[in-house]
Amino acid sequence: MIVVLYAFFVTYDDHTNAVLQNNMTNPRENAVYRDYTFFADIQVMIFIGFGCLLAFFRRYGFGGMVFNFLIATFAIQWAILVQGFFHFYYDGKIHLGVINLINAEFACAVVLISFGAVLGKTSPVQLLIMALLEVPIFGVTEWIVLTYLKINDAGGSILIHLFACYFGLGVTFILYRPELNDSHPNEITSYHSDLLSVLGTLFLWVFWPSFNCALTLRGDDQHRAILHTFIGLSASTLTAFALSALLNKNGKFSMADVQNVTLAGGVTVGASVDMMISPVAAYVLGMLGGMACMLGYKYLSPFLAQRLHVQDQCGIHNLHGLTGLISTLAAICAILLASEETYGPSLYQTFLYRAPQVGDPRLEELQKLIPGLEGGLGRTAQEQALYQVAALGSTIAIAIVGGVLTGLVLSELVRTNTASRRFLQTQQQACRSPMADDFDIEAMLEAPYRKTCLMISHLYFPEYTFDSSVKCEKSKVVIAAYIDVLCSRRSNTKRLSSCHLSGVNKMNDSG
Repeated sequence: MIVVLYAFFVTYDDHTNAVLQNNMTNPRENAVYRDYTFFADIQVMIFIGFGCLLAFFRRYGFGGMVFNFLIATFAIQWAILVQGFFHFYYDGKIHLGVINLINAEFACAVVLISFGAVLGKTSPVQLLIMALLEVPIFGVTEWIVLTYLKINDAGGSILIHLFACYFGLGVTFILYRPELNDSHPNEITSYHSDLLSVLGTLFLWVFWPSFNCALTLRGDDQHRAILHTFIGLSASTLTAFALSALLNKNGKFSMADVQNVTLAGGVTVGASVDMMISPVAAYVLGMLGGMACMLGYKYLSPFLAQRLHVQDQCGIHNLHGLTGLISTLAAICAILLASEETYGPSLYQTFLYRAPQVGDPRLEELQKLIPGLEGGLGRTAQEQALYQVAALGSTIAIAIVGGVLTGLVLSELVRTNTASRRFLQTQQQACRSPMADDFDIEAMLEAPYRKTCLMISHLYFPEYTFDSSVKCEKSKVVIAAYIDVLCSRRSNTKRLSSCHLSGVNKMNDSG
């Protein structure tokens, strides 16, 4: 399907079309020199940062990384088409450039954040369907918020983090599994899985400034975005280590705190990242984000799982939800305080929709100071703040409804697969003999049959993960015959052949 859509609707944009005169005469003005650095940095975050971060479960390392690779690739390709129809479609075609890829990677980040809420609870097929449904819902939300509400959200705290968080929570609410409330045996980490996850955190931490400033105005706005993101991340990191030592036993650091809380500052500065909020405000926002994220992991996540049946596997509500709300409130305050005394005429560049409308004499005066300034909507600071509030409410509402509906689709797949699996298990059970049910692999692990039983476990009981030291082909033949007698469907299943038993005894005696 994707191939057909690409064939019919996707073409090059002006910066990739070799026919256009500007590309032949002024190649250095091509957008690739402006956008590719950000694209490459976000690529690292998506495929390495998220992939490693999701590998913290000891028994889900491969799944976390490989499923992340699969879902990310699919989501980006799908988002290029979906967002293309909303934002880059004209003359009957979607015009493709590096900027499309950056926007598609933001949509991919939305899917991967939501993935964190259902980590380990869904199959690859379910994750693909989740991405297939989430990307269009996100595309519609993005179109409504940017086209009609026209808000300021340079770092994506509202459109990316809050949407992804509450969409994921809606999905996991439907896929509720009571047995996961009490520490599931597979919900454990190991030294190597924690180390890999921290490596993912470091990749995200280092490249987060590129994520926050990729779509800001070039110049002082982008410069501020980089500074604020770094300051916020630094503040949340210091807060994370301090609170981790304070709240954990014996003053020790928790790896879970290091993996997640250290990133909170990047989200809390997101909505106001390009505004004149001052460095100290960025620092305070980073600290608040770290505190909210830490306390959320300690107290809010267990409450949501036990009382509201919302099992947040990776704690996305703490890292993306709570911090996204703080960021939105901070942006509203910054908008209300923004004035020409603080920004100068560039106020109407940072807040484009507060610029005078076309035909207003004030706009002509501003255009003399800032050539190329576009006409806005003439909004006041209070009006722009109200639109931010409207965007917050509509984004969360659409995300929750979309997540619940997606969860219902995925749960239907679970019921279908479970019914099929039970049918197969019933058929397999009908073919098994009583002797096979009585076969106790654990008891037979004692000497003198240890080597024999280890080989049995590998050949016929793959769910047991014992280390086998028996590799002799003759032993395999003897064991296979032995098990064949035990589990055969023939009439003599209850009689053990003495020759098979003697053969096994001889094999053990000879080592």
